[in-house]
Amino acid sequence: MDFKVDDCIFFQLAKAGQAGTRYWAGRVAPFGITAAQGMVLNFLGREDELTSRELSRRTSLDSATITGILDRLEAAGFIERRPHPEDRRAILICLTSAGRKIAGELYDTMVRANEEFLAGLSAREQLALRTLLGKVRQNPPGGE
Repeated sequence: MDFKVDDCIFFQLAKAGQAGTRYWAGRVAPFGITAAQGMVLNFLGREDELTSRELSRRTSLDSATITGILDRLEAAGFIERRPHPEDRRAILICLTSAGRKIAGELYDTMVRANEEFLAGLSAREQLALRTLLGKVRQNPPGGE
C-alpha cells in the first residue's frame, strides 16, 4: 500500500483548519477576542437577537462551548442576555452598542482576511474549495 499518512483527508482537513484558525486568531487579536468569539460576533452582527440554541446551530458549536463564549463576550460588554418575549424558556443574545461597533469592524476584518488567506488561489479555485468543503460538511458518513 502506497498511501502516505500526510495524504489522509483527516490530516489534511485538520491542518487546513489549524492554519485558518491561526490566521483568523491573529486578525482578531487586536480586538482582544478569540477566533471563536470573533466568529460569534460576526454571526450576531449579521442577525442580532438570536437564541443561544440558534446561534449554536449556525456556528456549529455545541451548547457548552457557545455558553462559555457568550459568558466571556458578556463579561467584556459586547453582548447581553434578554428574556425572549414569546418563549419564557429562551434567552435572546443581543449585541450591546459596543458589540455592534466591534461586529461592524470584525465584518470588514473578516472580508479582508478571507481575501488575504485565499489570495494564492484563483477565483475558480476559491469557489471549488468552498463548494467542496460545503459538500463535506453537509454529507458526512452516517448522516451525523
